[in-house]
Amino acid sequence: MTSHDVVDAVRRATGQKRVGHAGTLDPLAKGILIVGVGRPATRQLGQLAEKEKEYVTRIRLGFRSTTDDGEGKKEEVPVTAIPSEEDVRRALDRFVGVISQRPPAFSALKLQGRPAYRLARKDNSLQLAVREVEVKAIEVVVYAWPFVEVRMVTGPGVYVRAIARDLGEALGTGGYVEELERTRVGSYTADQAVHTSELRRLRDCRVPRPGGL
Repeated sequence: MTSHDVVDAVRRATGQKRVGHAGTLDPLAKGILIVGVGRPATRQLGQLAEKEKEYVTRIRLGFRSTTDDGEGKKEEVPVTAIPSEEDVRRALDRFVGVISQRPPAFSALKLQGRPAYRLARKDNSLQLAVREVEVKAIEVVVYAWPFVEVRMVTGPGVYVRAIARDLGEALGTGGYVEELERTRVGSYTADQAVHTSELRRLRDCRVPRPGGL
């Protein structure tokens, strides 16, 4: 499901026309998507999009991907020396703090008024402008070549796919996101969430206030 698909499902389940979300999740990803229902709630979404976020991701080394994730076309990278866990940790340390990041070409960012991914389908050399973002913490959870599982806390606008790509370039191995889960947005966590499979039970629901999250 895309984030837009989730918004449509909530719109159908609640009977509310004004529904929006506070930050896109890639179709490959799972996890927390903040959805506002009703005018007062949707007005808060811009502020919520600026909250810090926490992710757990599984990165596949040894390959590059045209989309920087598992959905793109893969190219194997010859690796003569497998990086150690210390090599991986040192490389990841470079991405903590305020960093310059080039967003993936296959993203929903607007370029010339159109989503970048539509332009990238026609021009495989498309590169988006570098911008400053903040990564607050990165922790290696498990490393077993060619996979590294990472937990990270970020500010707004960070692309985990770009970190996977740039980690692979720093190690000389290539890299892309194989799995991604957003585990927190601000104070919102999974135990407060409604799974998409449960949306049918909301069909008779009416928001108790003029709007709610």
